[in-house]
Amino acid sequence: MSDSRISGLYKLSVGERIRQLEKLGWLSSASAGDLHAGRQVVSLQAADKMLENVVGIFGLPLAIAPNFLVNNRDCIVPLVVEEPSIVAGLSGAAALARFSGGFVARLDESLLAGQIHVVGIGDVDDALKSLADAREYLVATADAVHPRMKKRGGGVRDIEFRALQLPNGSPLIAVHILVDTGDAMGANLVNTICESLAPSITATCGGDVALRILSNLTDRSVCTASVRYSIEALATGDMSGEQVRDGIVVASQIADVDPYRAATHNKGVMNGIDALAIATGNDWRAIEAGAHAFAARDGRYSTLTKWSVDSDGSLAGSIELPIKLGIVGGTLASNPAAALGLAISGAESAEQLSELMAAVGLAQNFAALRALATSGIQKGHMHLHARSVAMTAGATEAELDNVVEKLLASGEVKSWKAGEILDNLHSAESVIENDKKVTKASAAGKVILLGEHAVVYGRHALAVPISDAVHAAVHPVSGRSEIVVKEWRLKSVVDASSTDGIDGIINRILQELDAIGSGFAIDVSSQLPRGMGLGSSAAIAVAITRAIAGSLGMYIDEQRVNDISYACEKLAHGTPSGVDNTLSCFAEAMLFKNDGALKFETLELRAQLPLVIAFSHQVGLTHEQVAGVRSRYDEDSARYENLFDQIDRLSRDGAIALAAGRYEELGRLMNVCQGLLNAIQVSTPDLENMIAIARENGAVGAKLTGAGGGGSIVALCPGVEYDVRSALYRAGYATLGSSTAERVAR
Repeated sequence: MSDSRISGLYKLSVGERIRQLEKLGWLSSASAGDLHAGRQVVSLQAADKMLENVVGIFGLPLAIAPNFLVNNRDCIVPLVVEEPSIVAGLSGAAALARFSGGFVARLDESLLAGQIHVVGIGDVDDALKSLADAREYLVATADAVHPRMKKRGGGVRDIEFRALQLPNGSPLIAVHILVDTGDAMGANLVNTICESLAPSITATCGGDVALRILSNLTDRSVCTASVRYSIEALATGDMSGEQVRDGIVVASQIADVDPYRAATHNKGVMNGIDALAIATGNDWRAIEAGAHAFAARDGRYSTLTKWSVDSDGSLAGSIELPIKLGIVGGTLASNPAAALGLAISGAESAEQLSELMAAVGLAQNFAALRALATSGIQKGHMHLHARSVAMTAGATEAELDNVVEKLLASGEVKSWKAGEILDNLHSAESVIENDKKVTKASAAGKVILLGEHAVVYGRHALAVPISDAVHAAVHPVSGRSEIVVKEWRLKSVVDASSTDGIDGIINRILQELDAIGSGFAIDVSSQLPRGMGLGSSAAIAVAITRAIAGSLGMYIDEQRVNDISYACEKLAHGTPSGVDNTLSCFAEAMLFKNDGALKFETLELRAQLPLVIAFSHQVGLTHEQVAGVRSRYDEDSARYENLFDQIDRLSRDGAIALAAGRYEELGRLMNVCQGLLNAIQVSTPDLENMIAIARENGAVGAKLTGAGGGGSIVALCPGVEYDVRSALYRAGYATLGSSTAERVAR
């Protein structure tokens, strides 16, 4: 396997993480493809065969923790867990441990105990002697239940007998059948042995069988792991290594003597163990039960880990707990996600997986104790929780750190607060630059996936935003307003009487804000090329409206911003649908319709869309294309109405597919829509060539986006964005820059 040290994964998109793991050899190309396409999830049909009364699939994040070195073997740990901080804590703990040789783990034996409990015993001593005398016969009888298991090197290793007493004083004999199940967890195997052996047990000792089932206290499969952290590795900016070490040791000692603290201490251990167990298809409930029973084996609940000061002053940690795992059978055959998790772990035997799991438990415990001993665990936890809340509220990568900082400062790490902060950010923000008060604001671009032109005739369009695509900075000036759009090489002193072009847009904004006569220096930065169908004019109108309103000290809500930008769009394009300005203003994926009023239904996306946007060699002027379609519509309105109805159905079906993450279905709808757009004569040979290149290189769907007649195409490329982008580049076509493309439809 490759080196497991991987830094900066959290900065990458999901697709980039998958490609990085594939590049480094941690994922096969097939597994990477499954992850890109979402095929690792168990199907509803398969789930229905696994469980009764199935009504759906419940999802949890699958993450990886890099940096592990266990018994000199590099490992990446698959984790299925929803709690923030676990993945970061594990990755950091593993990275620090490498400085001292990583983790050393050992599993000496791995036996699963089946139990048969016999009641109604006459003479307990005679019964125990009879059972002891028959041990070899009973072992052979038990082995005969699964002869193939013995051929594979497993089988029944021993049978033990214990005398117990029920609360009413009546005797009880517990028979323990110790089975080596090899690389299988073995629960069903052992339960079958218990059922089959029970008659022979009662025939030997008399009495009646009360229970026959395995035990989850797998104390004959105890795994240990140890690690050392040097003083240098423990030091933080505020605390010395010795202070951190001693804080961890004291925390460990407190948990050792206080069962209330021990329960939380061990829960931290199990945070990592359970997540790995779920990711590899193992029974985390059985592991939990065995671990906590083991922690109370001496009659008092205590800790699974111990931390102390080593002879050289370093921090020494160890863990001991029962772990009985499997890498074959069980849910692995029926759940592709479990098989994928096992492949990521690199474990080639149940023994290796057990040793990795013990190391993970110890690392997770270290991460929690280190946080407690330094900044406090809540600080780190809340920071990660705030990131999750901010992203859920719709914060883009560019906005994320700012929103998180404001969330934490507010003390209200809640979704409503994140939404409030985002609304304020989207409105405007004033700063002092060169002794001037400059007010800044941003706006989104738009990508129409389905519905061009039909949306002008009251049908639906499916569209997604390009967040923060345009930025405007304004400050008051005396005299006439000035505007610069550097990417377009546009610089203009605004004609206050103009109703055309960019001058007309600025005048309309000033009129709507009751600011006629005011002058502003307006500096616009746009990631959207002009005339490429990505909503550049609407985004500029939204950003300038927000910035000028902020400069004037006015608060206007998003609907008012949308109304003003729609008025500007009418100046620019004649009879626009309103989708451009609505996307630009609200910056959310949406199913849009204008039936006399602008209406939209926002869509929550499961992941960042794998889109490639590319530019043709000619601009597409929206007003010309809209006018051309209008002319042809007037000549044959019935036929065009039928075409628009078909496009409308595609948009509505596409919204369902998009929300469900069914990219192949969405791609097929995009391809059909392109055919209809070609039929209404808004495609061009150049656009068709680009679309063909995208499809030939793996895009599941590709079509023009925007008004057509030139402009751009959008290609849906799960797992093949790089291939499609490269092919278009080789053919001489530019694509939306990677820094901008990453912001599409987050």
